Amino acid sequence: MEFATDCIHAGQEPDPTTGAVVTPIYQTSTYVQEGIGRHKGYEYARTQNPTRRALERNLAALEGGTDAYCYASGMAATNAVLTLVKAGQRVVVSDNVYGGTHRLFTKVLAQYGLEFAFIDASDAAAFDAQAGSFDLLWIETPTNPLMKVCDIAALAGVSRKRGAILVVDNTFMSPFFQRPLGLGADIVVHSTTKFLNGHSDSVGGVAVVKAEAHAKWLQYVQNAAGAILSPFDSWLVLRGTKTLALRMPRHEENAAKVARFLRESPKVRQVNWPGFPDHPGHEVHKRQATGFGALISFDLGSLEAADRLLQAVRLCSLGESLGGVETLISHPATMTHAGYTQAERDALGIGHGLVRISVGCEDAGDLLADLGKALKRC
Repeated sequence: MEFATDCIHAGQEPDPTTGAVVTPIYQTSTYVQEGIGRHKGYEYARTQNPTRRALERNLAALEGGTDAYCYASGMAATNAVLTLVKAGQRVVVSDNVYGGTHRLFTKVLAQYGLEFAFIDASDAAAFDAQAGSFDLLWIETPTNPLMKVCDIAALAGVSRKRGAILVVDNTFMSPFFQRPLGLGADIVVHSTTKFLNGHSDSVGGVAVVKAEAHAKWLQYVQNAAGAILSPFDSWLVLRGTKTLALRMPRHEENAAKVARFLRESPKVRQVNWPGFPDHPGHEVHKRQATGFGALISFDLGSLEAADRLLQAVRLCSLGESLGGVETLISHPATMTHAGYTQAERDALGIGHGLVRISVGCEDAGDLLADLGKALKRC
């Protein structure tokens, strides 16, 4: 079936008890069993839940995977995937990643004998020459918040040469625009909180896999560690994916208008959006994705200018997160990437004048008017 049809139907059948078209919220902790060792596929809600399983089948179909496992947050999904590597093994990470990912890797998992190296992965050949040996490669593309583009297919080849696992955080693009498994990635991770849910009312995460061995292990970890997505949150994300194919084109259409508007402003020093033909990763992104997405970052030159803009906007809401139908605007240096040291942010180019915007589905003219008024204060 085509993508839009999968969004609405994949993994979901009418409820066998009532015929309900929408998958019910199975808000139960346990299930009656027919006898010792005899049950209908469900034993205990941490292990299995019909609502969560419907979502997992849906997301596996959207990403072109064999299976998927949902967790209580994007970070819980990330943590589960990292259990595929063991103490003494080396993980290489694209150098500009979400601050929560950086924090988990460097402050938590590094204490358990994993080695982490952060390397610019936007040039696959240079990365190959520099990276050395590794057991898992973790990338974002585009990256958060500088919108660097990594060549998924090329990096899949780099990983295969080393017998390593390639994991792609596809949160920014969603499977509507980009499907990394088809380009050679082994695992795709999302914060379902973002575009998959799309309404800023659920927190969750998912890992989508190709290999049976990865599927078995991540299912085992999901049950053993217990960081599961709740039935209600699963239902909310299922509701969200039904409109994913409708929302994403509007997000991108608005983002293109906002990006061009920001670039024309004399108050803005630089705009980072892969849709610009002169973006360093534009051609690579066009090869591996069908659109440029809704995330933009732009540099106002100073903390003072950024603060004035963020206080002045009214329609664009200052807040953490992204991917909702409403436009969210944030300050990476003090919000999503506050866990980086100042030296690390400086090295990456995440300055205090940098602002990130997740463009929503409002009327574009209203967004431009709001930003235009705010920029006059900068």
